[in-house]
Amino acid sequence: QVRLVESGGGSVQSGGSLRLSCAGSAASGSRYCMIWFRQAPDKEREGVASIDRIGATNYANSVKGRFTISKDDKNILYLQMNSLKPEDTAMYYCAAGDTTTYGDDWCPLMYRSRVGYWGQGTQVTVSS
Repeated sequence: QVRLVESGGGSVQSGGSLRLSCAGSAASGSRYCMIWFRQAPDKEREGVASIDRIGATNYANSVKGRFTISKDDKNILYLQMNSLKPEDTAMYYCAAGDTTTYGDDWCPLMYRSRVGYWGQGTQVTVSS
C-alpha cells in the first residue's frame, strides 16, 4: 500500500513562504501521478499542482508563479509556496493516482476520481 504523510504546514503572515513535504512509498516515483490538493472552509477540494511520471508539472492558475511542485530521488514530494496570500489558507493534501492503470492524460487535469491514495492533510494558515 502507498502511504502518504504530509508535513510542513503552519501559520504565516501574508507574503511569507512554506515548504510542504509528502513522504510516500518508493513505488510512487515510478508509477504515480502526484497531486497537491487543498480545501478551504466552505469550499470544494481543488487541485493545486501536479507532477507526472516524467516530471511534467501543472498548476492551478491561482498559484502559478508562486508555488512549485517537485520530487526528489527518495520519492518525497514537495510543494514550495512563496508569496502566500490569505486566500491560500486551507488544508493541503498529498494524493497519488496510478498511471499504469489509468494512463497519463488525466494527471495535469488533477482528476479527483483517479486518486487512489490520500494523505491526512496539513493545515496552512495565512494571516492578513
